[in-house]
Amino acid sequence: MRDRDPVAIVLGGTEDLYDVAEWDSRSVVDKLSVVIYAVLHGIKRYGLLALALLFFVAQLAFAGLLVLEEPRLGFLAALSAVPALLLVAYVWYDDPTRREPIDALAITFVLAVLFASFAAAVNSVFQIVFSWIPVIGMALFFFLVVGPIEETVKWLAIRTHAYRRDDFDAVIDGAVYGAVAGLGFATIENALYIAQGYQAAAEMAGVTQIERAVGTATSRAFVGPGHVLYSAFAGYYLGLAKFNRENAGPIVVKGILIAALIHATYNTLVTYLPAVLPVWNLFVSLGFILGFDLIVGYFLYRKLSRYTSYYHRAEDESDAMGATTEDD
Repeated sequence: MRDRDPVAIVLGGTEDLYDVAEWDSRSVVDKLSVVIYAVLHGIKRYGLLALALLFFVAQLAFAGLLVLEEPRLGFLAALSAVPALLLVAYVWYDDPTRREPIDALAITFVLAVLFASFAAAVNSVFQIVFSWIPVIGMALFFFLVVGPIEETVKWLAIRTHAYRRDDFDAVIDGAVYGAVAGLGFATIENALYIAQGYQAAAEMAGVTQIERAVGTATSRAFVGPGHVLYSAFAGYYLGLAKFNRENAGPIVVKGILIAALIHATYNTLVTYLPAVLPVWNLFVSLGFILGFDLIVGYFLYRKLSRYTSYYHRAEDESDAMGATTEDD
């Protein structure tokens, strides 16, 4: 397994590949990432994995029983994940390097489903604490708990298996696995929201349980792609870290920080805007979600496109050098 990205091998001596295939501490976020990593370095995660498994079993039992009672809930959960799946397929297909194997993608997906239950448990506990803080309590909750915790568990789904494989041989591969981790997280989260909505509708007048489940599935279909985008950023920086081991820790922290900040910003806006805007209904909400994801997706697209352009340039220069060597 090579220890440098193919772009860095060819262009590292002539181009500034910062944040493309190489990294050093330059910006404020970089320096903050170095500090946070110094605090977190050495913490073992396997205890967290065991705890996540326990909560996963409990949540799976809840959703599973409802699906047995009403099989259409499982179908709705699967449909709600389709937009996120299509986004993942695009990121995977557009990878300019060798495409990642399906088995590695499947394992990453399953791990993300597993670790999502741990995030749900942590969020539930801290939401109670932050609900006592007036006005800004939920914003603090999103920025200090939800964003960091959810993006960390999605990152962990990549780091536990795919990161260690020889197939993970380029920076951009991290974005692919990050997108898949986001899909896994969104899938189980959608299923739980749909199940909870179905159960809650039993006590509501004027709406059937399946109608409530359909409405929840529709809204969650718009939310799911956000998880894919956020964790694709974190995954990209994990890829950057793999090929810049001397700064791997801070790079990883930077990726999670970026993903968490975007995630928390979305949650904060979608929570507070209905209270300040004169009109906020389902269509405005879905329009906002789509617009936010398009903006975030554009920045992710630019980052991946920048890597792709350098990768093709590295290929061309490598071919040219090979041709010159043969001529000599």
